[in-house]
Amino acid sequence: MDESVPKLITRASNNDLKIVWGDDRECVYNLRKLRSMCQCALCRHGTTNEKSIKLEDIPENINLLKIEFIGNYALHFNWSDNHSTGIYSYDYLRSLCE
Repeated sequence: MDESVPKLITRASNNDLKIVWGDDRECVYNLRKLRSMCQCALCRHGTTNEKSIKLEDIPENINLLKIEFIGNYALHFNWSDNHSTGIYSYDYLRSLCE
């Protein structure tokens, strides 16, 4: 399995998503922070790339309603705040892993 492809996606807690990558690296993402890191055109200014959404704008009880694979390179999230336009590439998700 490619090390940069998720082999397991699960919840680590009510507020956290866990991804185990092909190289067995485990990453836990806080849902609220992950939602704030969306890079879609609604969440980032088109020419300056500045964030147009702040962490404090996101409900503390944000939840993932659906996760979809986009080809072999990204995940698409549907959020409980009705946001569903962001695509998170595997490389981007790995870069967010603390």
